[in-house]
Amino acid sequence: MKKRFPFRLSALAFAVLPLLSGCLSYSLSGASTNAKSIQVDPFFNNTELGPANFGQTVTNRVKDYFQQNSSLRVVPTNGELQIEGTIVTYATAPIAPQASTGTGSASTPNYGAQTRLTIAIKVNYVDGAEPKNSFKDRTFTFYADFDNSVDFYSVQESLEKKIMDQILIDIFNATIATW
Repeated sequence: MKKRFPFRLSALAFAVLPLLSGCLSYSLSGASTNAKSIQVDPFFNNTELGPANFGQTVTNRVKDYFQQNSSLRVVPTNGELQIEGTIVTYATAPIAPQASTGTGSASTPNYGAQTRLTIAIKVNYVDGAEPKNSFKDRTFTFYADFDNSVDFYSVQESLEKKIMDQILIDIFNATIATW
């Protein structure tokens, strides 16, 4: 007598698989929300050093990120999800100090070989579909370093992009990806 067990098992798997596929859902972006819309209110620049238009830049980057990485529709009002924030830190600080060289009047003082640009954004998020996912005043911070031999204004835009790329990932993961 031949064993027909493997055939029966695979036939059973093929019969049950379509039933299970309706129960499972997966998003390649990692977004896990049933909401259809998000309202992105203006992000305000509350820093002294940040560019004057940085608040608008952050607002636009947040809108673009959610549109590109989820199926959410950005709406001006009454979004099922709502996000807004304030840029609270835009600061540079010397890092990687170098010792002074020489003696007397020919000496060079201690200075930083590199400078760090740090950006922090305080975010408020309201999830109308799942209120337990909402949060208030959560701060997202990241930084990038640059060599002091380089003029800050020549690398400012690329540093801001690098920092904002990471902050946007962190905000997305804390809101609709809920990682």
